[in-house]
Amino acid sequence: LKLALIGQSLFGQEVYSNLRKEGHKIVGVFTVPDKNGQADPLALSAEKDGTPVFKFSRWRVKGKSIQEVVEAYRSVGAELNVLPFCTQFIPMDVIDFPKHGSIIYHPSILPRHRGASAINWTLIQGDKKAGFTVFWADDGLDTGPILLQQECDIKPNDTVDDLYNRFLFPEGVKAMVEAVQLIADGKAPQVPQPEEGATYEGIQKKENAQISWDQPAAALHNWIRGHDKVPGAWTIINDQVVTFYGSSLFDGSVPSGQPLAIEGATKPGLVTKNGLVLFGNDGKMLLVRNLQFEDGKMIPASKYFAAGETSAIELTEEEKKMAEDIKSIWVGILTNVPVIEDSTDFFKSGASSMHVVRMIEEIKQKYSGLQLHNEDVYMATKFADFIQMLVRRLRGEDKEEELIVDYVSKTVNNMTVKMPYQCFINGQFMDAEDGKTYDTINPTDGSVSSFSENVIPQHYFYFHLLIYFKNNLMSFFQGSTIPINHARPNHNLTFTKKEPIGVCAIVIPWNYPLMMLAWKSAACLAAGNTLVLKPAQVTPLTALKFAELSAEAGFPKGVINILPGSGGLVGQRLSEHPDIRKLGFTGSTPIGKQIMKRNKQKQVSAYCFLLTQGMGAVYFNKGENCIAAGRLFVEESIHDEFVKRMKIGDPLDRSTDHGPQNHKAHLEKLLEYCETGVKEGATLVYGGRQVCRPGFFMEPTVFTDVEDHMYIAQEESFGPVMVISKFKDGDVEGVLQRANNTEYGLASGVFTRDINKALYVSEKLEAGTVFINTYNKTDVAAPFGGFKQSGFGKDLGEEALHEYLRTKAVTVEY
Repeated sequence: LKLALIGQSLFGQEVYSNLRKEGHKIVGVFTVPDKNGQADPLALSAEKDGTPVFKFSRWRVKGKSIQEVVEAYRSVGAELNVLPFCTQFIPMDVIDFPKHGSIIYHPSILPRHRGASAINWTLIQGDKKAGFTVFWADDGLDTGPILLQQECDIKPNDTVDDLYNRFLFPEGVKAMVEAVQLIADGKAPQVPQPEEGATYEGIQKKENAQISWDQPAAALHNWIRGHDKVPGAWTIINDQVVTFYGSSLFDGSVPSGQPLAIEGATKPGLVTKNGLVLFGNDGKMLLVRNLQFEDGKMIPASKYFAAGETSAIELTEEEKKMAEDIKSIWVGILTNVPVIEDSTDFFKSGASSMHVVRMIEEIKQKYSGLQLHNEDVYMATKFADFIQMLVRRLRGEDKEEELIVDYVSKTVNNMTVKMPYQCFINGQFMDAEDGKTYDTINPTDGSVSSFSENVIPQHYFYFHLLIYFKNNLMSFFQGSTIPINHARPNHNLTFTKKEPIGVCAIVIPWNYPLMMLAWKSAACLAAGNTLVLKPAQVTPLTALKFAELSAEAGFPKGVINILPGSGGLVGQRLSEHPDIRKLGFTGSTPIGKQIMKRNKQKQVSAYCFLLTQGMGAVYFNKGENCIAAGRLFVEESIHDEFVKRMKIGDPLDRSTDHGPQNHKAHLEKLLEYCETGVKEGATLVYGGRQVCRPGFFMEPTVFTDVEDHMYIAQEESFGPVMVISKFKDGDVEGVLQRANNTEYGLASGVFTRDINKALYVSEKLEAGTVFINTYNKTDVAAPFGGFKQSGFGKDLGEEALHEYLRTKAVTVEY
């Protein structure tokens, strides 16, 4: 189709680019005039492609079309008007001109929330669903027939930005392209909008956004998040207007803090270390993270009583030179501002979030040792304040706050172990935004405890790994040179270099919470990335202890972040977050598949537990071991052996051989597994029962006479269950076929005095690791990872660094 695009913004730019990729011809782009010397993103893309661009400040005057504007539009000969995001009133003689008419994107599930502030009102009114509509334009206010709609759930603490970035923007772009294709194919529906449920809310203005305090906490939260970022919900504190940003529901006990009187509120707020806690008329709470004053300055709400305490500092000559360098960067960005003065406000001068990124990068290039973040610009928007912030940082006067850790302690084995229990974000331990917590269960006795059996003082293992990787990085980052054909008479040089990926998320399992953390985070950090790590919900404490040690070791804030919680909430958010460039996951195959479906554009490396082959070390770590020998094939002549007893007890007792299973649900699953084995006819030689004592202890278990078709032969227990199958003496090919008859292949092993036979078997086994006459022997220098559905990518060794670096090719002609 020949299309005219009428609109603006990054959304319009994406729709434009995707329509061109689908083969549609954009005959004209109609957008808004440049603002403060800056062209709209849609205009920039169209001009770059050579597409005709028209920039009209308006299309009509006093309700009548401007004739020259309409004639300019008609000259392009469009068959369909596409309005992806349009803030202008387009006259009906333009809307109806093409033979297919016009379609418009609207960010609500029409007919609800007709009007320009639809996303805001979706949150303000506490809707449970959000969505968008592509509809046929008419002369009403978003009242035309519906072409297609999509919807999504609204999460309790979603903001306008969350909804827009997670769903309305990416899915809306796809829907606009889909709608155009439906029209091109003659399959586009026109469904009249019902009047039932129809609403219209006008554009929300600042003067109407004052907070009314006599409401439940949820309503206050909806009001604040619905106005974030524009126009901003506000109230009066100490006789001045203060705007609230970053609201979340807070579900916990009332925290300690300094009272703050708020005009109209029946109860003072509390300034806490996490932000400003507010109270609804139902006694429930919400938390606000940032405050903005009338002069435009924004501060963390936790710093309210500390705001304004610092006085201006005198700059040295060298610092004055730096200020001039920074001023030149501002001049290059704020091209519409003739002179940068101390009072010049970065955002009020026309800058946007993309300009923040540019400014930060340019400053870092000039002052490489300066730690600077996007948030710093929002907290110091005026030039003089920004310079003061930079100078204090360079002088070290804005000293890092002392790391405050709320410990829980346990005394055992004549030692006291202290563990953090809060989230670790940007260098600080803090409660979850909503105040929610969950219990960590001690599997030794089933009590609510500070610990799992995995707390040990071997955190130095991590630093050993990191030192190893750093000692081997210099040549690795240099990449390699590649011979290519020369473009005579000149010569050419092509070389590769390795670069960090960026922000990496890592999700680790509960069976080796410290070791898996070390394996993955060492390579990630050594490669130059930043880390957001989610430990398993049942074993978070070792990761939090690691966070404390990393802070004491001097890691910069924000490089390491630990987010305990459920996989369904925290894990999913990490896997979906657009700023996460790489996701490292160790877990089950079904969850791995779900992650892969959600992350087609994101690098993912995964390792899966469902191993059903191999030999040796069944009971190591109570069988909760991703490379445990899920099945043993034993020659008939040596089959009649096993089992020796183990001491069962507390894993913090050094004399214990066999500790409890990790959690109750896993123990119950193991008992069901054993019941299935007995029902199918396998011989239960020993075990298969829970130990009669407190805690989640299971007897070490041995099954024999296991046939290939049985459930316990096909599925691993991930517990202390030895599954033994016979094979005829010397039948190497037969046992190889049986061992490889699985979709999984993480690790395997072979025990034999015949080294030639061992090497032959190792070659034929379809597994990422083969142990010969040993088992469970891994090393930081040896790559570790599986074949088939046991994952892809590697941990450990040089191979692991490849997982957290990207390769750039550079070609030079000389």
